[in-house]
Amino acid sequence: MPERPSPAAPPPPRRRGSFGARLLFGVVLLALVGFGIVAAYAWVTLHYAYSEGERAGYVQKFSRKGWICKTWEGELAMVNLPGAMPQIFAFTVRDPQVADRVNQTIGQRVALVYEQHKGVPSDCFGETEYFVKEVRSVEPAARPQAPPATPPAMPVPTPSPTPH
Repeated sequence: MPERPSPAAPPPPRRRGSFGARLLFGVVLLALVGFGIVAAYAWVTLHYAYSEGERAGYVQKFSRKGWICKTWEGELAMVNLPGAMPQIFAFTVRDPQVADRVNQTIGQRVALVYEQHKGVPSDCFGETEYFVKEVRSVEPAARPQAPPATPPAMPVPTPSPTPH
């Protein structure tokens, strides 16, 4: 009788990863996805402006602040009427060249061109939501000069006839 081939031995059972390794993989994957979502959100809030504008006044305070993330923070005093209390506009400067320009114009009337970014997730990008992009010196509006006043011509007295 011919020999029958012996049936192949069943393969050993595949050992799946332990529960701890699968749990660690899941936590790491979840953390990476979460970090990616936060990073994408931060990128969107920093690259798309909610509003843009310009404000004029006098920079009264400007300093580099922060424990870990250093940013330039300042205050612009906007005076509407002489003698009135100024409104304070708090702003952030992220570009070092713009910060140098602000430092050069302290005490002068300036116009700050800014973008407003709402919802920035951390103070590492700035303490305010107003990011200054450009600084321009503004000369005070010149008062219209009145033409020099010429004295009116004095009438020349004419001799009046005198009765005798």
